[in-house]
Amino acid sequence: MILIDLLQALLLLAGVGFFFVGTLGILRFPDVYTRIHALTKADNLGLGLIVFGLLLGADSIPVALKLLLVWGLALLASATAGYLVARAARRRGLRPWKARNWGNG
Repeated sequence: MILIDLLQALLLLAGVGFFFVGTLGILRFPDVYTRIHALTKADNLGLGLIVFGLLLGADSIPVALKLLLVWGLALLASATAGYLVARAARRRGLRPWKARNWGNG
């Protein structure tokens, strides 16, 4: 039982860590496209880790299925929202960020 509690705590902490990294990506990355990527990837993985951590403590199969359904719907919503934001940015003429070539000179 202690091993399951420890694994559950590790999964939950890892999920929170990915949420933190996704938030940091929003604040640090240079354009809307890289920010969307950071947010959707990190948050989806973070939520998945949290869901798996919660699954270890689920009391019944219906509760576990609801957790998985919430995660699946969040994945679908995240992908849809990311696509819509990127499409709106593209339609407004926002170009993707390009790194400067500092090494050749």
